[in-house]
Amino acid sequence: MARMIFMATQPPSIPPAIPTVRPVSDDDGAVVLERRRQRVQPPQMYQVVMLNDDFTPMEFVIIVLQELFGKDRETATQIMLKIHLDGRGVCGVYSRDVAATKVEQVLQAAQKAGHPLQAMFEPVE
Repeated sequence: MARMIFMATQPPSIPPAIPTVRPVSDDDGAVVLERRRQRVQPPQMYQVVMLNDDFTPMEFVIIVLQELFGKDRETATQIMLKIHLDGRGVCGVYSRDVAATKVEQVLQAAQKAGHPLQAMFEPVE
């Protein structure tokens, strides 16, 4: 079996030299380096909120909370009761993309089941 050898049409170029940064020295001959800390803000968090309506069964809301938000039965029931009594309830707090996805999943599940359940997400204050 013959080996193929490929040759470059141009010789390899030498990468440009990286400029060197020289530390500043004070009068005593000591070298002082300055360190700058960058402060990065944590991402804005968003809470997913379900809204109450008079038609969606409570059991369906509990199932959605368990399946889409990973809540246990007791926690899901408490959130469902808050939605029922207060008109709205927080299902979870997430980054913007995750919160938007969770809202979309809730709306799709409700539509598929034929319920008018609504959800939204809003920034956490």
